[in-house]
Amino acid sequence: MEIFVIYWLLVGVLFTIGIVQLIMKSVKNQPVKPALKLIIASVILVVVGAGACAVILSNLSIGH
Repeated sequence: MEIFVIYWLLVGVLFTIGIVQLIMKSVKNQPVKPALKLIIASVILVVVGAGACAVILSNLSIGH
């Protein structure tokens, strides 16, 4: 169960780093493509993680 917490914390950290980089690079007029890649990766991880949680939770209720 603790692996799920670690996963969601890492996704949150990845998203936060992406947002901070996006703001800092846009203020300094630098390319923001790496920051956007981090944000997109974190959104994909949220979708994958939410899907995995849904599958796990749906399998828990099937018990005989």
